[in-house]
Amino acid sequence: MGVVTSPKQDRSRATRQRLLEAAVACLAERGWAGSTVSVVAERAGVSRGAAQHHFPTREDLFTAAVEYVAEQRSSALRALPVTDRPAVVGALVDLYTGPLFRAALHLWVAASNEDQLRDRVTELETRVGRETHRMAVELLGADESVPGVRETVQGLLDMARGLGLANLLTDDEARRKRVVGQWVALLEEALG
Repeated sequence: MGVVTSPKQDRSRATRQRLLEAAVACLAERGWAGSTVSVVAERAGVSRGAAQHHFPTREDLFTAAVEYVAEQRSSALRALPVTDRPAVVGALVDLYTGPLFRAALHLWVAASNEDQLRDRVTELETRVGRETHRMAVELLGADESVPGVRETVQGLLDMARGLGLANLLTDDEARRKRVVGQWVALLEEALG
């Protein structure tokens, strides 16, 4: 039997979700300096007080937002067919070329300069990074007991992150497709 929720709980959950989605969008578009609780609340269509009820501090809001979208991203990855390596590689690269990566990058830069944010972002990034690596291994059907396979998968994720950084300034989709095609070929050879 499912959990029964009240209309008030449903509204509260919906408000929280709108705030999280608005926070990621603001961070991706405006960066850390331009993303305040007030700006996010306005974008989400809720009062600043309601936003602070859900997230007492700015750091609470933005770390929760990046974590929320990372969880959504993980769910999307889990839905991929394991047998299609090109699709898996493409999906992994897409993780690093969209608004979530841009938002996370702004959060990382802010964390490098703000002590109260650094520990939270470091812990979050470690957890998300581990989960992404684990899922990549699973989706690629990689056997990490074989020497070099772990490093090959990590190299794929590092390459995807690099393509995401390059994508911040210019959208070079044609070059990215060629690089991804080459990585698929390398993975097929390395993973068998």
